[in-house]
Amino acid sequence: MATQALHPDEALADFVGQFYDDPLGFVETCYPWGEPGTLEKHTGPDKWQHEFLVWLGAQVKARNFDGSTPVMPVRGAVSSGHGPGKSTMAAWLVDWIMSTRPHCRGTVTANKWDQLETKTWAAVQKWTRLCLTNHWFTITGNKMYQNDHRDTWFTSAANSKEENSESFAGQHAADSTSFYIFDEDSGIPDVIHEVAEGGLTDGEPMIFVFGNATRNNGHFHRVCFGSDRSRWHTMCLDARESKFTNKQLIQEWIDTYGEDSDFVRVRVRGLPPRASELQFIDQERVYQAQRRPMPMVLPDQPLVCGVDVSDGGSAWNVVRFRRGLDGRSIPPVRIPGEKVRGDRSAMLGKLAEILGANYDGHQVAMMFVDSAFGAPYVERLQNMGFRNVQEVRFGSESLDQHQANLRAFMWNEMKEWLRNGVLPEKDTKLEIDLTAPGYHINKQDRLVIEGKDEMKKRGVDSPDDGDALALTFAAPIAAKRRPVQAPMPQQWSWT
Repeated sequence: MATQALHPDEALADFVGQFYDDPLGFVETCYPWGEPGTLEKHTGPDKWQHEFLVWLGAQVKARNFDGSTPVMPVRGAVSSGHGPGKSTMAAWLVDWIMSTRPHCRGTVTANKWDQLETKTWAAVQKWTRLCLTNHWFTITGNKMYQNDHRDTWFTSAANSKEENSESFAGQHAADSTSFYIFDEDSGIPDVIHEVAEGGLTDGEPMIFVFGNATRNNGHFHRVCFGSDRSRWHTMCLDARESKFTNKQLIQEWIDTYGEDSDFVRVRVRGLPPRASELQFIDQERVYQAQRRPMPMVLPDQPLVCGVDVSDGGSAWNVVRFRRGLDGRSIPPVRIPGEKVRGDRSAMLGKLAEILGANYDGHQVAMMFVDSAFGAPYVERLQNMGFRNVQEVRFGSESLDQHQANLRAFMWNEMKEWLRNGVLPEKDTKLEIDLTAPGYHINKQDRLVIEGKDEMKKRGVDSPDDGDALALTFAAPIAAKRRPVQAPMPQQWSWT
């Protein structure tokens, strides 16, 4: 007996279904790349879009939603300069979710209705028309819905004005995906995000925010650069690295305003404008250290490293290295706090490995470890026979009477070092951390660096990388007389 052939739409549904946890595959397959017409001269996603879609697919696989048991929200945030294709990414996400998740419900918004109507939603309309599944849906000026399920399978375009916050409430899809996409998010009121959080409580929820970092406060800043970034997957894109941007115009901006002007920081580099005048380390100092050529480092200068230890929560365990004026050559080691919660063995093993390793003919002369959560590691390492490890108490007495405590001393030493030292050129995390803390002079005319608790209150994340580098200035270390000759080990990172 012959098997009855599937209806074309059933066959298409089976085909598209294979991309449930493969958004990259969906984008590469379901749009007519290279064919005559709109995409004739295009071969597929840009590098950053490729990376974002791969990350998203991995998140879906990890959650393994069973159709009923709620999973944690997928949270993605992208800060960039102008023109790398953020609205296009928003459109792809809409098409992928709508095509692979029956009865999903979504909301798309932007900072202004004009932006939403003429750019973000216009991109959704454009890419849906190009999509292999376009005939499944009807798309109007403010809504996209599945033809047979208008009221239960849809995406709406919503105004982001504060008084319209209720439009973001009550969106649930317990057996599917409830999702939100915020474009030009830096200008969207915080209350809109607060209401949208209520739609992330069941099913397989997702939320994505895109924008230029036009402000150094607010929800978008906290997500990409501040206290909330540990809960999100964040990307900071330099517009010069995108194949879609106008490189000639970008160079004109740089020539006119300067590489590290606020104009270029926001519109090209994807970074927020400079912090307030109360920041202890100015942006220009960090910028020069990133661009400065490698200085001469004498053979006998000791290699030191600083270890900022997490409490096991959202903060990171960070190890940073320095030899004299060189804070660039050896990449940092960064381990998420949750990876070592309740089990110190992995972190202990990594620290022991670092203490015993050779880096381009040099061993670590001294490892300085923050004692707040690192004291047990120091004790264990010393019991293992390592003598090149030392505990550092940030609140202990300064080595200089002009600083209130050792933390202020270390940060002040680091600030002076930045006049001639060098940093990695594209380490955005370190750049943000170094310029984050404020300062004041106390009644005894001594320098006080803003503490982590105070920074958190104003929405600024813990400067883990900054503290790790500062720890390399905890105490002077004598020059090493006989460096060990051995190859530099491969970079190690925790992903």
